Amino acid sequence: MKTNPEKDTELHDKINRETGRIKWSELDRHFASGSVIYVSEELDLIDVALRIAHDDKASVAKWMAAGTVAKVSDVQAQTWLASDATLWASVVSPFVLVQPEKKRLH
Repeated sequence: MKTNPEKDTELHDKINRETGRIKWSELDRHFASGSVIYVSEELDLIDVALRIAHDDKASVAKWMAAGTVAKVSDVQAQTWLASDATLWASVVSPFVLVQPEKKRLH
């Protein structure tokens, strides 16, 4: 029996606690294995992680079709490595979801 991701506050809180900032260079071996997933800044990283954890294929397919969730490309990886980028990351085994830090307006 599947639970509703919108009502799963315990898993939401766990994912939230385990989400943090990480240098792209520390994700190199995960990228090499093909398990790093890009999440667009327009999406909520925790919500995406929760829906993946709940195997919400419809939401993931919609995001993939829109290009807002995708495997990290070689170009993205090279750009982040060259700029020593820090990203938000959340692990939903076997995946590591990454999202560029939102640019703040001053």
